[in-house]
Amino acid sequence: MPEGTFQNLIGGEWVKADKATSNINPSDLSDVIGEFPSASKADTEAAIAAAREAFKTWSLSTPQQRFDILDAAANEVLARKAELGRILSREEGKTLPEGIGEAARAGQILKFFAGETLRLNGELAPSVRPGVSVEITREPVGVIGMITPWNFPIAIPAWKIAPALAYGNCVVIKPAELVPHSAWALVDILQRAGLPKGVLNLVIGRGSVVGETIVQSPDVDAITFTGSVETGKAIAAKAVARGAKVQLEMGGKNPFVVLDDADIDVAVGAAVNGAFFSTGQRCTASSRLIVTEGIHDKFVAAMIEKLKTVKVGDALAEGTDIGPVVDESQLKQDLSYIDIARQEGGKLAFGGELLQPGKKGFYLQPALFTETSMSMRINREEVFGPVASVVKVKNYEEALAAANDTIFGLSSGIATTSLKYATHFKRHAQAGMVMVNLPTAGVDYHVPFGGRKGSSYGPREQGAYAREFYTTVKTAYQLA
Repeated sequence: MPEGTFQNLIGGEWVKADKATSNINPSDLSDVIGEFPSASKADTEAAIAAAREAFKTWSLSTPQQRFDILDAAANEVLARKAELGRILSREEGKTLPEGIGEAARAGQILKFFAGETLRLNGELAPSVRPGVSVEITREPVGVIGMITPWNFPIAIPAWKIAPALAYGNCVVIKPAELVPHSAWALVDILQRAGLPKGVLNLVIGRGSVVGETIVQSPDVDAITFTGSVETGKAIAAKAVARGAKVQLEMGGKNPFVVLDDADIDVAVGAAVNGAFFSTGQRCTASSRLIVTEGIHDKFVAAMIEKLKTVKVGDALAEGTDIGPVVDESQLKQDLSYIDIARQEGGKLAFGGELLQPGKKGFYLQPALFTETSMSMRINREEVFGPVASVVKVKNYEEALAAANDTIFGLSSGIATTSLKYATHFKRHAQAGMVMVNLPTAGVDYHVPFGGRKGSSYGPREQGAYAREFYTTVKTAYQLA
């Protein structure tokens, strides 16, 4: 294909779409990364049909075959992590070290699930009836539809695709139209690693076309989605209505509690990292900083001093700490919430200004609000940008109540030197993941990822727990 022009993967063949969209670098709006397909309903239906046909044989493939393909793909991803990280940072805007780190994580995920192909065990149980044996086994679900977001454009596709393939499923994936190159590169690597035709299909395009076709298709057995609450709820309703399995990850409004006894350097480091790195565009970002009154003023002053040293700039430039916002629409949303916070009485203690450090891009100085309350929208709604607010509370009990005062429940953190409070918080924080003296953002690839309340729905992602979504249980009886 011509350089800079990309295609969908359908039935093992690269297929041109009738329409295409430009992929723009948010660090440099004059930099067009490439032209990517805008798939149609017919393209999507063809991909689903290819996956359905391939499932007949791939579902019966051996663990060794699946291991070899995933392991080979993992080796290529890890060998090319610098190149893939640069692709990611160029199209999404996170800094180059973050991009390379995410690419490496994709490789590690593939490695882990290569191993999982050989660890899928069953059970043999005695029956209550004499002379009867019982086998409990796991089998692949079928065709898995995947809709992935723009903020982790290679890691999230990897942690959905890898377990699906490891357990014998076939895949139709729709990556975020905003950042398609990373997912395209991952799919290309997996396909060249030896996947049979139709096992993995890539359709790039609009959610209203490609996503809707995947969700509504009777030939898609399960849907895994990461994105907004509104879209997730709509997908769940449609999927459940037709009996499809569904898994949703839908964001958070994550608290980071700082107690009077906290190590101030640890607290500030974790807060700045969790709230502002990756431009705050993480569902695990700690956008609510809940601080007890004894350390509040010292913490705020230290945060401001730390933020003064943070460099906002081109994601690919050496020394950049925070890259641009991903696109104009997200930038407008961030600025809107900054205005809302001001109108509701919050004090903008630092930042919140548009920047132009070099080439034209979507640059926003990290914004820190103080004098906010839990009733303000800035503390209720997910901004998904480099915007954080401080809430002053009296003591640990009030901090815990504020931390749990949200419709979300993805990640929750605390800075403290007290074993008593750390232990209590780990048990009573209403979140799927809890961090002590660590940023709320940042999780390992071999353990479960997911939340509670409005953040998640369905089985966990990642680690061995992924088998709950990507397999179905069969109980078989036999007369001896």
